[in-house]
Amino acid sequence: MLRVRFAPSPTGFLHIGSARTFIFNWLYARRHGGTMILRIDDTDVERNTQASLDSIFEGLNWLELGWDEQYRQSERLALHRQVAEAIFKKGHAYRDFTPAQADEGEKSHAGGPWLFNAGMRELSAEESDRRAAAGEPFVIRYRVPRESRRDVSFHDAVYGDQTKLTADIEDFALLRSSGGPTYHLASCADDADLRISHIIRGQDHLTNTFKHILIFEALGIEPPQFAHLPLLVAPDGTKLSKRRHGPVVSVTTYRDAGFLAQAFVNFICLLGWSPKDDREKLTRQELVDAFSFEGINRSNAVVNFTEEDPFDPKAVWLNSQYLYAMPVQELAERLLPFACAAGFRAEPGKMLAVTPLIQERIKLLRDVAAAADFFFVDELAPYDAAELVPQKGDAAMALRALQAAYRILPAVEFTHDALDAALRAEAVSLGIKAGQMFQPIRVAVCGRKNAPPLFETLAVLGRDTCLKRIEKAIQKL
Repeated sequence: MLRVRFAPSPTGFLHIGSARTFIFNWLYARRHGGTMILRIDDTDVERNTQASLDSIFEGLNWLELGWDEQYRQSERLALHRQVAEAIFKKGHAYRDFTPAQADEGEKSHAGGPWLFNAGMRELSAEESDRRAAAGEPFVIRYRVPRESRRDVSFHDAVYGDQTKLTADIEDFALLRSSGGPTYHLASCADDADLRISHIIRGQDHLTNTFKHILIFEALGIEPPQFAHLPLLVAPDGTKLSKRRHGPVVSVTTYRDAGFLAQAFVNFICLLGWSPKDDREKLTRQELVDAFSFEGINRSNAVVNFTEEDPFDPKAVWLNSQYLYAMPVQELAERLLPFACAAGFRAEPGKMLAVTPLIQERIKLLRDVAAAADFFFVDELAPYDAAELVPQKGDAAMALRALQAAYRILPAVEFTHDALDAALRAEAVSLGIKAGQMFQPIRVAVCGRKNAPPLFETLAVLGRDTCLKRIEKAIQKL
């Protein structure tokens, strides 16, 4: 049975590259009726934090995809030690008592890359047992076969056939001197125990795969199939990193800015993968139906952001498409917490009335703060009186239009059709164009020229608010 896993380490917030790895695993599992496993790789005790773990779950839960099984690597340490012991007993590993050698032992020395310490690799079993029994600390290293084989090979579903000479693979650590497992051992031991059939992960893990093939072989287990994903890079070509690029690469940054989870997933899928038919907006089911390794590009995928704008224009565009298509009731519910966070006294009924007027004017949920502020504030922000002057008109024309509106609006029914008829008729009476009548009123009640349709806006604002704001505008002229 097809079984895939996503195995994040809780050493920082959920990176968008990690989110893509999770999404691609999820899509592949759902496409083929397989099992999606979440495994928290938390054996790096010194770097793990609860805040990071919380961020990972916050981000994954926001994606609204889910998983079928969940494990925590730190709860499986006994299994890791058993696997290391089994490999050691088969003669595929040895104890390294060299105190100066780092646990991982992957250093570069003056003569080139470090491969192994000959004295430790060739140490007799008796001498190794004696020193271990005496309590001398040691690292258990994999004994990379150099005389019996020349290379390690595997087929990658994205990058094709891969080969590396055993002469270029160091005797990597399986167990640290503390007794804790290294990444290589813990990952493979868990993959084997959980019967992972396909490992889908970032291209930066591709070189690790040669070591992992050796571990699976030592356990007598058929290695999973591998598919490595192209990296996500910044516009300057550098790998997206938490340290260098900060919150811009965090999933929760997108959530907090007002992206919809569905739009975010859609955007992330298009980074390094294509359905091959030029579609860009795809539903979850369409993504599941279209996903395949053949659609994954080998080239790194660029996330286009700038210092001024942390979000890729395509991500913002996709989000706007989802917002435009969302039922008004649902969108109003999504917008309400963002309006409240902006300091507005927004309540559900008012938000529902405002939403259709701004739906096509926002690209992110947080845009409600700028697009709808005048619906919720008691006092408009200061604006230039010159904004009240209509095109091809003057201050006197603006004053006549506002005075006329202030005179007739108390008696007009505050509905679209009634307001439309009354204000158009008044424009004819004043001998000015309808647009010259409407602009001063729009600026007076909204505080700016660029605003939703006038009559719907007036109706939602209500008679008292409109008259109060028109009166203040008259005083400006």
